[in-house]
Amino acid sequence: MNKLIKKSYKLIISLLFGGFILYWVYRDFDFNRVSNVFFHGLNWWWMCFSLLFGVLSHVFRGLRWRQTLEPLGVFPKRSDCINAIFVSYAANLVVPRLGEISRCGVLSKNDQVPFSKSLGTVVTERIIDAFCMLTITGFTLLLQMPVFTRFFMQTGTKMSSINHLLTTVWFYIALLCIIGIFVLLFYLMRTVSFYPKMKGTMHNVMEGINSLKKVRRKPLFTFYTLLIWTCYFFHFYFTFYCFSFTSSLGLLAGLVMFVGGTFAVIVPTPNGAGPWHFAVITMMMLYGVNSTDAGIFALIVHGIQTFLVALLGVYGLIALSLTNRSINKI
Repeated sequence: MNKLIKKSYKLIISLLFGGFILYWVYRDFDFNRVSNVFFHGLNWWWMCFSLLFGVLSHVFRGLRWRQTLEPLGVFPKRSDCINAIFVSYAANLVVPRLGEISRCGVLSKNDQVPFSKSLGTVVTERIIDAFCMLTITGFTLLLQMPVFTRFFMQTGTKMSSINHLLTTVWFYIALLCIIGIFVLLFYLMRTVSFYPKMKGTMHNVMEGINSLKKVRRKPLFTFYTLLIWTCYFFHFYFTFYCFSFTSSLGLLAGLVMFVGGTFAVIVPTPNGAGPWHFAVITMMMLYGVNSTDAGIFALIVHGIQTFLVALLGVYGLIALSLTNRSINKI
């Protein structure tokens, strides 16, 4: 009962947090235009092409995850690793950050992979992802520093005006996003530290974290990592070509918004809803897109990509169920 209450509390806080930001961003928005663009102004060929990269990013993540498990003496099926990734991202839509736990549970149930060992490999993955994010962010800042400067000024974070800073609602939204990131980090630290103490499996977790040192075919592991982040970027960038008002935006604009959106998704709301819209809309306006068109872009793209995550999660659950059924019959 206590676990259910805690999960419900996290879900409610997450929904309220994301809902508040969405309300503020879209409080005076004309939603009739969204419907018109969705049915008459959206290039579905480009959208489907972009979604392909969303699927591939999960596939490559599943294959890379299996590599980190091999040094631990466990060899789950590739399909199970990929489907576990599908399920984990869908689980994050229900309770943010539940996916890290759920995918370990999937392999524990279907491939008898020790939960604590696989949890350690997930921690390793997150460290690698953080490094990749920081590298991409640093590279983007060097290339587009004036854009980021304008972004901070327009969101009320211009330090030369403290009064403006404290009276701008965008600043408080950004502040809430930062607080959300720290809450996420605290939650991950609790997951890593308290779970092993309760179960007495700290050794297995540390073994999982250290598995990266023993990964075979490290060039392949690096290649998978590059593919994952390349697919993440193209999953977002090619959506520019779905709309007439964003088709002229270039690679650098895509890179800037990709970085902003990636950090926004870290905030524990369902698929970054709210913070992602805020970041992408604000940055898109810096490149000359009007606020209405930017809002339409954010709503449609985020909605379709979230639907893809949910759809892949359902597919993953069905595929895992059918696989287990066929194995049991044998």
